[in-house]
Amino acid sequence: MRIFKFLAIGFVAIFLMPAAASAALWYLGDHATSWRTADWSSSGVLAPAPSVPQAFVAILSARTGGLKGAVSEHSWIVVKEKGASAYERWDKVGWGTPVRRNEFPPDGRWYSNTPHFVFSAEGDAAERLIPKLRAAIAAYPFSRRGGYHIFPGPNSNSFVAFVMRQVPEIDVALPPVSVGRDYPTDGRLAFLDPDGRDAHLSLFGYAGISAGWKSGFEFNLLGLVVGLDVRRIGIKVPAFGTFALLDG
Repeated sequence: MRIFKFLAIGFVAIFLMPAAASAALWYLGDHATSWRTADWSSSGVLAPAPSVPQAFVAILSARTGGLKGAVSEHSWIVVKEKGASAYERWDKVGWGTPVRRNEFPPDGRWYSNTPHFVFSAEGDAAERLIPKLRAAIAAYPFSRRGGYHIFPGPNSNSFVAFVMRQVPEIDVALPPVSVGRDYPTDGRLAFLDPDGRDAHLSLFGYAGISAGWKSGFEFNLLGLVVGLDVRRIGIKVPAFGTFALLDG
């Protein structure tokens, strides 16, 4: 019985208390109350496409809506071919055919929340990435109607995480608050990323462990992640994300 009491105390202290604190702060903040009243306009974090002659790639992420925003972000993919006059945006959503192209402005706010960069590349590096990104998007196995489940996945973050793992040049992982990114989209409960730099164990997305250069060391439980960021010398706190000493 003592071991179960110890585990219960650990679960409350490590996972539930940070999530509850984040939920309280979120509730007290000023956030959109519904899909219709939210601001979905361009946030301005991307330069106007005509002013960017070179190829460009970005992974963007922003807190989501409702109380979910206290613990999770929504992520998406942006690409621009060399010489193109517009960006393309790829998201996965929870209605209709889930994988959408240009459903929203490329740097649009998500439920009024301003996005931040997870990854970006431009010029020759972006040109090399774009065909690989397009191939990974086309290969995503849950792109048909009915292929979206908010938790544990496959959801919007499961989609972006899958695409990122198929492109080794993207040497970062989605933020730890990207609930659904750890869902095993290929059905394997133990797997290495294609580049071999990160290993994952997953209990169907409900719990798991990740370790490697991109992930650091993480333990996820019910979508909440605790861990260490070894690259940036930081800690990962459930619902809040990463607090690190180094940028990048």
